[in-house]
Amino acid sequence: MAKQYPKKLKERAVRLVLETRDQYKTESAAIRSIGAKLDVGPESLRNWVRQAEVDPGARTGTTTEESAQLKALKREVAELKRANDILKAAAFFLRGRARPATHTLVAFIDEHRDRFGGVEPICRTLTEHDCSIHPSTYYAYRKRPLSARALRDAELAPLIVGIYRDNYSVYGARKIWAALKRQGHQVARCTVERLMRSEGLVGAVRWKKVVTTVADKEAERAPDRLGRQFVASAPNRVWVADFTYVATWSGTVYVASVVDTFSRRIVGWSAATNKQTPLVLSALEMGLWQRDRAGDPVTARELIHHSDAGSQYTSFRLATHLAAEQIAASIGTVGDALDNALMESTIGLYKTELIKPQRPWKALSDVEVATAEYVDWYNHRRLHGEIGHLPPAEYEAAHYQNTQEPQVAATI
Repeated sequence: MAKQYPKKLKERAVRLVLETRDQYKTESAAIRSIGAKLDVGPESLRNWVRQAEVDPGARTGTTTEESAQLKALKREVAELKRANDILKAAAFFLRGRARPATHTLVAFIDEHRDRFGGVEPICRTLTEHDCSIHPSTYYAYRKRPLSARALRDAELAPLIVGIYRDNYSVYGARKIWAALKRQGHQVARCTVERLMRSEGLVGAVRWKKVVTTVADKEAERAPDRLGRQFVASAPNRVWVADFTYVATWSGTVYVASVVDTFSRRIVGWSAATNKQTPLVLSALEMGLWQRDRAGDPVTARELIHHSDAGSQYTSFRLATHLAAEQIAASIGTVGDALDNALMESTIGLYKTELIKPQRPWKALSDVEVATAEYVDWYNHRRLHGEIGHLPPAEYEAAHYQNTQEPQVAATI
């Protein structure tokens, strides 16, 4: 950066122009001549001369003193704006009464030092607002070696963020803690909770269920064979079924699914733009096909198919299909969500973990593709607390490998 002209040189150049300009044809000629002799640019010298005439009032314009005052005001406004921006950025910890820990302040300075012109302005502003930290404190802290906890946090934080993002960003601390243990990382759950807070990660929160069940009062209904006991001794003993709706730009899409109560596995699903019997029948057929394809076919007279009292599930067509497959039908009472609580819970997860976060939906095909991906994750990678924080497919594989229990036939 070029140095400024010395003050004495400026004063001398201006004085020579003012005293000798009568010896030249024009003032410009005098400025060029004096400037050349003193190695000063003519425009710079011209501005100095004009300012020398303005200061005593011989010419109209802004005096040197007024210019200095304007510059000082601009600097003050810039400082106030920067201080205000610093306080806005620090609002999350300035709201508390106690001074934040030093490591919190150091992390804040590290994050914002480039934005606010370095360490000193941030320290000065924080100190003026009862959050004292001297620049020397900051630099001393940065020179200290990281503590064992800080090193451990630096190792765990990326793992936690990775697990969270790889699982639809729906896991809370409990499931992330279980996932870390499955990967061989021994860590306290409170540590996971603390690091999730520091990373701004929050698990999914379920929303209200919308009632879609419309009972057919004239249709004959099968008895309730479960009595709210959604526990099975093995796969393919009890399946529960229901459907929900998804609002899209092109209209409402209905998604039906069937879940095996033994492992919480979604064995079948289907989607359509209407909620007629083929919707729920397709989900059942997909479940039967999937089980047969995997080498674990449903045995006749051993499976109970449980649903609510919706007209789709009390239809003659579905009842005929169940009878042909020798599957025992079971239907809960009308208007009682607890009679199909496991299925209600599964639909709640589906809406909370997939439908709500990724809306708006365009059409049926978008819902189908996303549902297929979700079901694959749900069955093979999602951890379920009810079965020991294992994926359903893994839980079933362990069952087939370790147990061979006698089968109990269901009465049709």
